[in-house]
Amino acid sequence: MHSAAVRAGSNGEILGKAPLRPAAKFLRLAHLRRLKECEKVAAVCYRIRPNGIQFLLVQTKRGRWTFPKGSVEPGLTHAQAAALEAFEEAGVHGRMEEASFTHYRHHKWRNSAFTRIKVSAHLCEVTRLEPPPEPGRNRTWFSAEKAKDRLKEDRKPDHGNELARVVDRAMVRIERSQQVHGNPPQKISAEIVLIEGTRQEAHSSAALAKM
Repeated sequence: MHSAAVRAGSNGEILGKAPLRPAAKFLRLAHLRRLKECEKVAAVCYRIRPNGIQFLLVQTKRGRWTFPKGSVEPGLTHAQAAALEAFEEAGVHGRMEEASFTHYRHHKWRNSAFTRIKVSAHLCEVTRLEPPPEPGRNRTWFSAEKAKDRLKEDRKPDHGNELARVVDRAMVRIERSQQVHGNPPQKISAEIVLIEGTRQEAHSSAALAKM
C-alpha cells in the first residue's frame, strides 16, 4: 500500500489525502558500466592469399592471441564499432560485413570468478594495414589452423574450442562468398561498411559509408 500525504486548506481544514509518488530509482555508475560490458563486438579480420585464407590476430596485455574486440559505443552500429576496434587495435582498413556471422563468449575474470560476456563477431576483409593507434599491440597473420592453435593457447579447453569454432565458421562463410562472387570476393554481403582512419571519422556516417 502506498503511503499518503495530507492536504490542508488555507483555514486549516483537512481537504483529503493524496498518494505520494514512488521514490525515483537511480542506477549506480558501476551498474551502468556493467551494462555496457554485457555485449561486445569483435572483428574477424582476414585476407586471401594464393596458399589460402589468413586471419589477423592481436595479443592482449597478458600475451593471449585474440580478435580485435571492444564495447559498442553510443551512436555506432555493431559493425561500425567492430570496424573501429579493428583499426585501433590492429591498424586495419578494409570491408566490414554489416551483419554478425556468429557469436562467442568472452571470459573475463572479475571478483574472483569468470564472467561470460556475449561477443558479436563480424567478418572484415583487410585491404591495407597501418600502425595501430593503440601502442604495444602485436598483430600477426596466421593460417586458419595456426590461428585456431593460437586462440587455444593459455585458455581453458571449452573457451579455446569456442574461439576456434569462430575461425571454422568464418572459413565456411568466406568460401561460400568466393563461390558466389568469384576469387577474391568483391563483397560478402549487401551491406558493407568502410573502415576509416580516425575515431572522429568513424563516428560520421560519411566515413563509415555502405559500399
